[in-house]
Amino acid sequence: MKRLILAILTSVFFAASAGAQEMPADYKKVVEALGRGGDYKAGVLKVNVPRGMQVRVAGIALPMAFGFSGWVAFTKGDTGMDVMMGDLVLLEDEVNPVMSALLENGIGVTALHNHFFWEQPRVFYMHVHGHGQAEELAHKLKPALELIPNPVAVPGASSFAGQFDGTKLSAIIGQPGERLGTVYKITIGRDDIGLKEMGATINARMGLNTWAAFYGSMNDAVIAGDVAMLESEVTPVLKALRQNGLEVVAIHHHMIGTQPVVIFLHYWGRGPAEKLASGFRAAIETTKAAPKK
Repeated sequence: MKRLILAILTSVFFAASAGAQEMPADYKKVVEALGRGGDYKAGVLKVNVPRGMQVRVAGIALPMAFGFSGWVAFTKGDTGMDVMMGDLVLLEDEVNPVMSALLENGIGVTALHNHFFWEQPRVFYMHVHGHGQAEELAHKLKPALELIPNPVAVPGASSFAGQFDGTKLSAIIGQPGERLGTVYKITIGRDDIGLKEMGATINARMGLNTWAAFYGSMNDAVIAGDVAMLESEVTPVLKALRQNGLEVVAIHHHMIGTQPVVIFLHYWGRGPAEKLASGFRAAIETTKAAPKK
């Protein structure tokens, strides 16, 4: 029965995604092997690894779409091998068992860090990496993913949730966004960096992006996100965030051995949504990925 349900869900998923971009046959096998949802766009298979836990940051109950859903992504290189990257969302007691399962099965771990301060429970983010045939990589990943609970239901929004005028926020930042339930998210790719691995383009869907997530209302909102930076951009971004009242909570790498080196920064803020958006815009204005005015 379990296999029948998975087969039905998989066939529905493939039918829905086929209209956007035809999924390679080996990537269909990856989705089947991992038993989790995902999609195929821009040459990348992205498989979701969501969490069903309720996280509070600075006392505010936040929805999963605010930054508590992990993922693994696959793209094809030019040597017949796939490049796999991902970001797994873990509780403290899950970190080392998941890491051991990855390492014992030939999957690399390239980073482990926080995204927030003041969160309960504490949450950590583990970046993973691998090369090989897609289906083989999926089977190597599976023992680690099986240690991460696959939520049956996702916690609902708290009373803090309100309404955003996405048009206003997008106009301030200069980039369109998307509604993810009660969260409004804007993602900006760093294609300008031109990062490649084994001939594969490492694009926004592989994790090379800057983003901002908004939650709350136009009058009282919180913002959190990630800024992808070249080394020369780090200090200007830090100055812009602090001058605009946004808290810096982490500076780290996600990938190793890349040329050029890419540094990632996580931030947090609370206040009127338009003010938060202006602070984020000021930071990205200091990078080469600044949206056109």
